[in-house]
Amino acid sequence: MRMLRRTAGTVMAAVALVAIGAASTQHASAEGTKAGPGTTTARTASVVRPAASTGYFNTYTTMATLGNANSCYAAEGFAVGSSYTYSVKINGDENKAVIYRTRMSDGTTTLMKNGDNGTTYATYLGHANDVVLSSTDGNYYMFVVTMKAGSTSVVKLKYVSTTFYKVGSYTLQYDGANKSMSGVKITSKTASTINFLFKSGRTFYRGTLPRSATSGTIALSSAFSLDVVHAKVNGKTIDNISSYVNQGFGYDSNTVYFPMTYENVSIVLVYRNISTASGTIYSADDLSFRITSSAYPTLFEIESVGIGAGSHLWFSTNRKNSSSDTAHDGVHYFNGFTAP
Repeated sequence: MRMLRRTAGTVMAAVALVAIGAASTQHASAEGTKAGPGTTTARTASVVRPAASTGYFNTYTTMATLGNANSCYAAEGFAVGSSYTYSVKINGDENKAVIYRTRMSDGTTTLMKNGDNGTTYATYLGHANDVVLSSTDGNYYMFVVTMKAGSTSVVKLKYVSTTFYKVGSYTLQYDGANKSMSGVKITSKTASTINFLFKSGRTFYRGTLPRSATSGTIALSSAFSLDVVHAKVNGKTIDNISSYVNQGFGYDSNTVYFPMTYENVSIVLVYRNISTASGTIYSADDLSFRITSSAYPTLFEIESVGIGAGSHLWFSTNRKNSSSDTAHDGVHYFNGFTAP
């Protein structure tokens, strides 16, 4: 997504590609090379140190570069499956959204087709700020938060290979009032229900939906909020953390991965024991991520993150080396980290 930090009416963007201050024992970042329209191949960074599930990680590998089909230039929602990632990009009016599927093993990226009308875009996903994947009875679905209040707060898509279909939409409500959310993940399922974790800013909510429902209201309950002021990245707090912005988030094994961006710096904070969390919770001191870039000094924004192939922490980005750059949004993973 565009980094929407506005100061005195000016939109300030952030960029990052090459980690500054990386220890010599860490991986070097490796950029993907565009192979054709909608397709990329990967250059894999050499492994210098054993993978670890704790520590400080500040380099990454690029597996794919995302295109700008249908004038959709802003990367937004992102989800990670077992073999593929799914990245949503939108246009400036938020009335068109495209979805790219990236194979994690080799970076091959395909623009998905709208099976309802034969186009390669959707008109109903709004800002499409975050995405989560789900499966039921052998069918595969995406839930997308649109950042709209009302009956299309969440949109459900069914997807078959590289084709998607709209199959549902839902209203989010908290204390009886319609709400919009900026992040969504699934924490668990039963035979009949899906249990969601939503967020708005740094405040999280829980909600449940019947697996077979194609419409209706998801009643939200307050879950917890994240403390970021005392969060440490590589052992130190960040003086201007209040200036960092967040888009989506990741969830895996009772843990939230929370990306934040300021100009050419993106970090990921880690919060554990989510199933029992309440009130204000604090980030882990033994695990953190940061990318600081000189290669993309105008924008390096992590949109969302997820655990995927190789147990890596995968993420999507908006990256710019100038204000007019639209060629470098991508799909990546952090080097050296493997999820526990």
